[in-house]
Amino acid sequence: MGRKEERARRKLERNPVVECNRVRKKYCPELFQDFEDTQDPRHQSYIEYSNRELLGTLLYKGIAGIESMQSMTYEFNKETTAKNLSRFMGGKEREYLPHAVTVNEYLERLNPDELEKLQQKQVYGLIRSKAFYDARFRRKWLVIVDGTQTYSGSRKLNEGCLERRYNKGTEQERVNYHCDVLEAKIVLGESLVVSIGSEFIENNGEDVERQKNMGEEERKQDCETKAFQRLAEKLKKAFPRLPIILLADSLYASGPVMEPCRGNGWEYIIRYKTGSIPSITEEYENIPEKGKTGHAEFVNDIDYNGKKVNMLRFWEEKVEKGIPLAEPPKGGESIPQGLAEGKSAVKAKLPKAIPEDVRQVVENWRSIIGQASMPMAAYLKKAYPSLAGDQSLLLVVPDGLVSDYFKESWHREELEEVRLEKKSIPVEPEIPGVEIPEPEIPDQMLDFLSRIE
Repeated sequence: MGRKEERARRKLERNPVVECNRVRKKYCPELFQDFEDTQDPRHQSYIEYSNRELLGTLLYKGIAGIESMQSMTYEFNKETTAKNLSRFMGGKEREYLPHAVTVNEYLERLNPDELEKLQQKQVYGLIRSKAFYDARFRRKWLVIVDGTQTYSGSRKLNEGCLERRYNKGTEQERVNYHCDVLEAKIVLGESLVVSIGSEFIENNGEDVERQKNMGEEERKQDCETKAFQRLAEKLKKAFPRLPIILLADSLYASGPVMEPCRGNGWEYIIRYKTGSIPSITEEYENIPEKGKTGHAEFVNDIDYNGKKVNMLRFWEEKVEKGIPLAEPPKGGESIPQGLAEGKSAVKAKLPKAIPEDVRQVVENWRSIIGQASMPMAAYLKKAYPSLAGDQSLLLVVPDGLVSDYFKESWHREELEEVRLEKKSIPVEPEIPGVEIPEPEIPDQMLDFLSRIE
């Protein structure tokens, strides 16, 4: 890298602390004031640190990637750090920030509903800002629902702890206690998800008795299903008009999950695993003529408890040395496997000469990505330039979400402007534009990155 390039690179570098605060002020301008307005559970005569300072300290603990409360106390004990963070929070300059013990005692007394209201207000602001509208799919927001574990050990923290028994009925029998929480996260962009709701997965005495004869997988599904019903009610109350497409794994392939979705006017995409709902699989396999698109086959309007569901089965494309191969389907496995008809893995033939305009786009591909704004840059990182059957430039995208993004005319125009900004690419009108392939990818589609480099 020469001196000119090095100087240009340094100009692009920005102070990460300044950028962090800039982003916070832009997207969550009232965050610290909302911290301050949280209902304080403490006696006002004995307060040293305000709500703003206690919750703000936790916020910067998360931003800094500090995992433990003890480490937070150590890292934030530095004089410069304490003064800077105090100023960032908009309060008076402090010599010391709250100790971990002080923060923990505050959280034990704080009503969780206060944090949920604060969380939902921030998310509502992000949605209303329209800054993340490109992350929607067919004008609806993708919401991922899944469980995560917050504790596992031999000590029972509270009566809501779930139990997992090992070596049951033997002298070596032992009990593992764990705390799980069901999270709903809204997708705001590439690698950007934000929590919009949480519900602890707990068992009462009636649940424990009913689950005695269930297997581990059945108990897990039963617990998460009941938690989902509570979470769905909470989400509908917090975001009554938010258009949602729910994304979930195979544990949620059941009527008790589908019914609340229908009742709330939500669409849903649930991964299906063999054995989840046998009646759906049986009807799907008995239908000889299935719809086909790209690497998938589907059947619509399958009956399940008097309601219609659609089922899609797909297989993934395998790439070897940059060249897509037609992966033959494999039977006996869950999605994404098992098309009844498939092609053998046949390599497409490379053309003798790559058109110069296509070559120049490929050679400058990383620079083109660097010049694009978000979220286009993130989508381009997942795509790659290739060649269509008529030797024109083709942009290969990984999924329908990215394809829908580039099918919008203004997004295509923006991409073309970025492409033409590279001086090494000619600007003659006969240069073919960037195309978006239909779901069925042509056999002639090739990736030339490895060949040119």
